[in-house]
Amino acid sequence: QVQLVDSGGGLVQAGGSLRLSCAASGRTFSSYAMGWFRQAPGKERELVAAISWTGGSTDYADSVKGRFSISRDNTKNLAYLQMNSLKPEDTAVYYCACRRSTVVARTASQYNYWGQGTQVTVSS
Repeated sequence: QVQLVDSGGGLVQAGGSLRLSCAASGRTFSSYAMGWFRQAPGKERELVAAISWTGGSTDYADSVKGRFSISRDNTKNLAYLQMNSLKPEDTAVYYCACRRSTVVARTASQYNYWGQGTQVTVSS
């Protein structure tokens, strides 16, 4: 069993930066791939970025490539999403998630554990 607590959201102006953190409990965390998803009002939950269990493989949504960066520290059971050059369309609730597999995946149904979500609001 893995429990996830995500944090770091807030209100930022367009062009600004935020770093989201995901703290995981459970000794198996380091064996699981992780992802960050987001969900805006009236829209489906979508993948933002994913990272394999070693951190050696990553995947990003086209809309965030070159602006966002996912990373993890398995020694501390932490994962991060660094978000730069934020745009108003990045406004959403962001969720960290992990799956009982070492490889990345792109759909929410492939993830087994979820954080509670953290709100990111980007003003124009």
